[in-house]
Amino acid sequence: MPPLPDVVLAAATFWGSLLLVAHTYVLYPLLLARLARGRRQNAEVYAPGSSELPAVDVLLAVYNEEQVIEEKIRSTFATTYPPEKLTFYIGSDNSADRTNALITQLAAENPGLKFRPLSQRTGKPGVMEVLSEQATAPVLVLTDANVFFTPETLYELVKHFRNPAIGLVGGHILNPVHHQAGISGQEKAYLERENLIKYQEGVVWGSMMGAFGGCFAVRRACYHPAPRGFIVDDFFISMAVLQSGYQAINELAAVCHEDVSDKLPEEFRRKARISAGNFQNLAAFRSLLWPPWRGVGFAFWSHKVLRWLTPLLLLLMLLSCAVLVARGGGGLYRLLLAGQLLALLLPLLDAALHRLGIHLRLLRFISHFYSMNAALLLGFWRYLRGIKTAVWEPTARFQGKR
Repeated sequence: MPPLPDVVLAAATFWGSLLLVAHTYVLYPLLLARLARGRRQNAEVYAPGSSELPAVDVLLAVYNEEQVIEEKIRSTFATTYPPEKLTFYIGSDNSADRTNALITQLAAENPGLKFRPLSQRTGKPGVMEVLSEQATAPVLVLTDANVFFTPETLYELVKHFRNPAIGLVGGHILNPVHHQAGISGQEKAYLERENLIKYQEGVVWGSMMGAFGGCFAVRRACYHPAPRGFIVDDFFISMAVLQSGYQAINELAAVCHEDVSDKLPEEFRRKARISAGNFQNLAAFRSLLWPPWRGVGFAFWSHKVLRWLTPLLLLLMLLSCAVLVARGGGGLYRLLLAGQLLALLLPLLDAALHRLGIHLRLLRFISHFYSMNAALLLGFWRYLRGIKTAVWEPTARFQGKR
C-alpha cells in the first residue's frame, strides 16, 4: 500500500526543514571554508603612515552611556591614525544621565570631537542621519559606545579603500573575557564564528553579509543611511553597499573589544529587537536574494535568511514529526520526536542547575541556541504586527564585573 499523502508531506517537511537548518549552521560554513582556502584578502591597500590616507569621520549615536563614553572617546583618539585626518562626531539621543556632560567635558580637550545633543528621541537612524549630514570625509567609520578601538583599528579598516571596488570594511570585534555563570562565553564563541564566516564571504565573493554595527567603515560615495523607523541600520548600510555594486569585506586585523552581554534576559531583549529589524531589511533587499546561486544571493540565503527562519523550521520539524508518529511512522520518528522534546527541556535543566551554582558548558550552549531562536520568533511576530518606533535602550554594561 503506498504511503498516504499526509505522511509523504510530513516526511518531506521534516527532512527538508532539517536539511535547511543543517545548511545554515553546518554545511554553509564548511563549504565557505573550503571555497576560501588558499584565497587572499584585498591586497590593494594604503601603506601604514602613508600621506595618501584619506580623512575619516567617526560617527557614534549614544543614549545613556555614561558608563562607557569616556573610555570610548579616549580609545578613539588614542589610535595611530593621523589625528589631523580624524574627526569624531557624537550625537546624543536626548540622554537623561551624565552622558552629555561627559562628552562636553571631553570635547574641550579634543578639538576633533564634535558633539550634537538632540532635544528629543529619534532612534539611532535619526541620530545617524543628523551626523552623516555634518560629516564630510570620504570614509565614515560607524561604531557603538561599548566597542573600544585598539591602536591599529582605524588604519586596518581604512587601508582597503585604496581599492576603488571596496565599499565597506567590517571590524573584528572580540570579547576579551567571559564568565562561566552567564552567557558571555556563548556570545564570545558566536562572535568569533561570525567574524570568520564574514571574513570568508568577503574573500570568496566580496559579499560579507552585514558588518557588526559596533565597528565598520564605509565609503561615503556608497553610504546610504537607514530610513527612520529601521531598527538594524548596520545591516541596511551593508546591503545597500552590495546593491550599489561595491564589495563588502571583513578585516580580521581591525581588532576592537566589546563589552558583550552576560545575562540571558538582556541578550534576549536585544536579539528580539534585532530580529524585528532583520525582517525589515529582508523586505527592503529581497531583490538581492535572486539569483540564489550568485555570490550575494547564495550568501544572503545561507547565512542570514535561513538563520532568521530557523525557529519556524524547528517548529515545522516538531509538528511534522508528531504527525508521522501519530500516523504510525515507525521507531525512527518516535526517537526523533523524543529527542526534540528532550532538547526543549534541557534549557529548564540548565536554569535549575544554574540556581545551584552548577554550570555545564554544553547545556549553556543549548539554552543559548533555543533562547536566541525564541527571540527571533518574537521579533518576527513584532515585525508582522508593525514596528512603531526605532528608539532603543542600551544593553546593561559591564555585567560580568558586578
